[in-house]
Amino acid sequence: MLKKTLLAFTFSLLVLLGNYAAASATATAAKAQLKQNTSESQPAGRPVLRSSSATEGGSLDQGGTGTLQKMIVESGNVTMDLDLNGFNGSSSLVARPVTLQFAVAADSFFPILIFNDQLRGPVPGSMALIPQNTSSAGFDAPGYSNLPAALGASLKQLVVEKLPTGEAFDLAVRDSNTGFTFFNVEGHQYDYDANAQALSITDGRLLVSKEFANALGRPSDAGSVVGKISIGAAMQPIEVTQLANGQPQSVVMPPMQREAGAEAPTLVAGPDIIVGDLPNMNQQGSAGTQVGLAVATTSCNNGDQPVDWLQLPNTDHPVIPQNFYRMSGGANNNDRFEQIGHSWMKHAFFALEDRDCFSCNTNGCETGSHLCPGCSDPYSADLNGGQEGIGSRAWVNPFTGSFPSNANDHSGHNHDGVSHRIRVEANDLNTTLNTGATYFAEAQYIAPSEYTWCQSHPGQCNMYNNASYRKYSVSGTTTFTFSPLLATVRMQPAIMAWTGATVNQVQPDPGNDGIWFMCYKVTGPSAGVWHRAHRSWSQHQ
Repeated sequence: MLKKTLLAFTFSLLVLLGNYAAASATATAAKAQLKQNTSESQPAGRPVLRSSSATEGGSLDQGGTGTLQKMIVESGNVTMDLDLNGFNGSSSLVARPVTLQFAVAADSFFPILIFNDQLRGPVPGSMALIPQNTSSAGFDAPGYSNLPAALGASLKQLVVEKLPTGEAFDLAVRDSNTGFTFFNVEGHQYDYDANAQALSITDGRLLVSKEFANALGRPSDAGSVVGKISIGAAMQPIEVTQLANGQPQSVVMPPMQREAGAEAPTLVAGPDIIVGDLPNMNQQGSAGTQVGLAVATTSCNNGDQPVDWLQLPNTDHPVIPQNFYRMSGGANNNDRFEQIGHSWMKHAFFALEDRDCFSCNTNGCETGSHLCPGCSDPYSADLNGGQEGIGSRAWVNPFTGSFPSNANDHSGHNHDGVSHRIRVEANDLNTTLNTGATYFAEAQYIAPSEYTWCQSHPGQCNMYNNASYRKYSVSGTTTFTFSPLLATVRMQPAIMAWTGATVNQVQPDPGNDGIWFMCYKVTGPSAGVWHRAHRSWSQHQ
């Protein structure tokens, strides 16, 4: 089933944007958020959207005609007013209040959608914060030294993150390296000035997160309001779509104000698809003792040639397998590294030309049916877990990427909540049964066009770097939530995350088959007794 068919009944924005926006997971999230934000019976604490413009906004919901812009932050500033009296272990009045000032890192990927100069909504992304009032000796502003130790240690790596639709909160303040959430944000208001291309977020209340409250030894204070946040940002368009009666007529990607020049990475020769990010994952169903999971993937073309992206029944497009692993056991919870779940393969079908990894170049490239050099394409977790768009691994040659046109045929069987998704036993995730365990999501893009190109260009074979992984935390005992920790490790399989293990790579038939990884670790559970654990992993592309 086409991606737009899968999503249209839930998010009408995608229908009206046609093929271009039907593939956009970020636009999907924006539409869902827009529906929540503008509801007449808006729940308490949800954000409000307002625009200042002399232009009539039109309506995407009614098949509007006009200009749709996707914009990101060019520059900005963030102010947090905190009253943390007592949260630093002291009742001293010196600890309160404190005002934290930050600049927003240039070109932060915190996207918003603007239709005919009217704000339609934000989509998941984040603003990196650069603390002000600092010197080589530390923070100079009064009160900074009295912050709780955990918050003080993270001040130079904080982000304001727009959370996916369906989360309990719209925004959160997190440590970008660890994923630790300090504050959730509620009650805020988005205002957009079309003339100035400026976004402001005001009246946000900062609530102590559950994990921050636990870290402070004050679990009962989770959800307490401890301050407010305001944000001002100059925005710049990265994608401009002209619509007529809801149908895209043209898509332009304007040059960014600070478009990467000499610092831009040199793309490798040939098509080279990699997993640039695994931004989030979720539970999508359950059946019996198992749960069905899916992870979001952002693919990137690291090559100077387009990657073919022709939807079924055409057989020249990437397929996307997903895997899940657990590291546990021993004094340091790293003696064992186990694969606890895997999915069938999602069939890709329409490529957006985003800039999440590199500088996107669409010159001379047929967009949509190809992922152009340097460009990226997002697939949400909900989309990768959509059962009708997933085909069996058995149909796919993992080295050449070849498969038949009926590779996602679902006739003759019924689906339950875990069918074809990352199928995991609930007990393998249950936090009471797996204390101290760490988890890793992995995804891979297998692209037939990489193999085809390699056959005609033997020196340009890019089929061995298509898997990436990311560390996740898990919460829950029967129903589970997942939070990303650290950044996505690109172009490496998850088995490389096994702490202290030895990894050997073997390429048994160069040019005709993939790479085999053998990973092992020897531990001594008691004097004179040794335990040898090993895992193998095959990367055919």
